[in-house]
Amino acid sequence: MPQPLNHPRIASVRPLAAVAGGRVTIRGSGVGGDGETWPEVRIGDVAAQVVFADRGTVAVLVPAHLGGASTPVRLATAPGETAFLNVGAPVATGVHQVDSPVFSGDGTLYLTYSGTRGDRSPVSVFRVSRDGFREPFVTGITNPTSMAFDPTGRLHVSSRFDGTVFAVDPDGRARQVVTDLGVACGLAFDPDGTLYVGDRSGTVFQVTSSGQVSAFATLPPSVAAFHLAMAPTGELYVTAPTLSTCDAVYCIDRVGVVTTLTRRFGRPQGLAFDAQGVLYVVEALAGASGLYRVRADGDTEHVVAAPSLVGVAFAPSGGVVVVSDDTAYRFDDLSWASSPS
Repeated sequence: MPQPLNHPRIASVRPLAAVAGGRVTIRGSGVGGDGETWPEVRIGDVAAQVVFADRGTVAVLVPAHLGGASTPVRLATAPGETAFLNVGAPVATGVHQVDSPVFSGDGTLYLTYSGTRGDRSPVSVFRVSRDGFREPFVTGITNPTSMAFDPTGRLHVSSRFDGTVFAVDPDGRARQVVTDLGVACGLAFDPDGTLYVGDRSGTVFQVTSSGQVSAFATLPPSVAAFHLAMAPTGELYVTAPTLSTCDAVYCIDRVGVVTTLTRRFGRPQGLAFDAQGVLYVVEALAGASGLYRVRADGDTEHVVAAPSLVGVAFAPSGGVVVVSDDTAYRFDDLSWASSPS
């Protein structure tokens, strides 16, 4: 039987991906019901908490214990209508991230247990294989903060506790290679093997392959970590959250000149480039938190809803992981991450 012309219809769900606790907005014709009571919404087979509704809009929080591409979204106010949401599945809990995780070339995921300042946790870095098996990998680094692989595939880890950077052997043994880097946070390598280290006190250091250290650029001090990502074109991108209500994503060219890409974020944190060279930035500001795609003109698009992310990493063979301070979530279907036209 044909539906009446005024039958409620779902027009969109935004963003198209989320993790547990992320806020997604459903829009359409009459989806909010009569305005007297909030409509029932189910994501998968689980009832979702409604946090806002009017005639054409319903906002909900994604329930826990879900995961998978094309998870159905249905509203009692719009019978017969179904939309789909990409829900990230938890792949590791009980970690403590203060920056982005990293993937090795074979697809192994590396996560930290950073802890509070001075906390000497039993495990500094965990690794998670492609089949989901997690095991301790590195011990003995106090407050492991950021990670990066050099061009030879060796993992490096910074410690914000003592301003050092460690190189990690394939068997997990850590060796201190650079010291006196302030509150050492973000790490990034260029293709020549030069290391860049973000000191949250306001300096980005350059460390040559022979170990020579120099100040490369100066930015405002951060109240959290400096987060670094190297663009495929050789520019260094940095976020450094401050107490301002409007923080920047910075671009530093190859000679250390700093420009501002955008100031559309309130508390930007981890950042990474996908395989197409598109930049993604984590926003931690309450009410706008999640993962955002940043276009070349500095405009942004919310692509993953999440309540408290700190980092992001793209897998070499496809997929992406986003992390809160204690949980890593993986998306294998990147339909939401296709570059904008």
